[in-house]
Amino acid sequence: MAQTPKRTERVAILTGGGDAPGLNAVLRAFVRVSHHHGIEVYGSEDGFEGLVQRNRMVKLTPGSVRGILARGGSILGCSNRANPFAYPTGTESDPYEDRTQDVVERLRSHGIDILVLVGGDGTMDIGHRLSQQHKVPVVGIPKTIDNDLGATDVTFGFDTAVTTATWAIDTLHSTAEAHDRIMIVEVMGRYAGWIALHSGMAGGADIILLPERPYDIERVATKIRQRAQQGSTFSIVVVGEGAYPKGTPSTEASPVDGHLPKLQGAAATLAQHLGAQVPHEIRTTVLGHLQRGGSPSPADRILGTRFGAAAADLCAKGITQRMVSIRNEQIVDVALKEAVQNPKRVTDSEPLIATAKAIGIEFG
Repeated sequence: MAQTPKRTERVAILTGGGDAPGLNAVLRAFVRVSHHHGIEVYGSEDGFEGLVQRNRMVKLTPGSVRGILARGGSILGCSNRANPFAYPTGTESDPYEDRTQDVVERLRSHGIDILVLVGGDGTMDIGHRLSQQHKVPVVGIPKTIDNDLGATDVTFGFDTAVTTATWAIDTLHSTAEAHDRIMIVEVMGRYAGWIALHSGMAGGADIILLPERPYDIERVATKIRQRAQQGSTFSIVVVGEGAYPKGTPSTEASPVDGHLPKLQGAAATLAQHLGAQVPHEIRTTVLGHLQRGGSPSPADRILGTRFGAAAADLCAKGITQRMVSIRNEQIVDVALKEAVQNPKRVTDSEPLIATAKAIGIEFG
């Protein structure tokens, strides 16, 4: 467990990657607890942009974070395109360059003792590399609506995303029934099916298709036909954005210079394959960034507050190269390296899968 050599006096915090409900709850708690410890806090605007570009660092005080608990987004802004190890140059011949030395110099010029990163696996990987290659003291706070970090039981933002997706599925039930339609709802999550599984179960979906298991289109069609024979002339299908049918190439692609590929078309692909097999109109709804926006749920406000306070305590103790985490309802900290290993996926042994199958949900 790494220790900083002197008392922590000044830290920098940034919100990397995509936004997630609860970010402002984290910032509020972190700043308030840091202030209690006598630590100055600076915020890097738009993720790592503030550490790459000049004049993008702002001082955060308890007054700066007053009234932000219920707000979505981040008062600092986010960026998933500002990877300092592969920073966009804007030129085709050499599109990315290493700007990590700028980050190190910016931290040094501001007298920063510890860099606090709020983000998902990509942000934590950058933090781990900065700590290893440039000896930057780093503290991590896990954030992703995908809930796919294996080093923590849950990430803030996930509960709100599931709540939003469930609301959408609930809303689509009535129009699906009124028109005898198949409603396909595409949710986020990239290569992890946690949002699809939880929102599908909570919203009463008939079929849930997960990125972790390529689906058999015939099984999907059979489920819809069986429901029609039993008098249910509509069906709700929830599909994760990374899901794909058996026998087709996976939508997964290798990251390009640290930037994850965009995923799109899961609902449209399913509708195209399904259209020739069932005698129903099919409509698709892609929820997209609706799941990232809006006021965070009470659960995400509380978890974000706990994470922010715990990270500030680590900084006060000079403990770095760690990420705060929740395990068995207790806030703990884990090695930063662990945070970027073993992503959490929905496996066949997941208890929710057994429950869903028991009540008749089809997984393709």
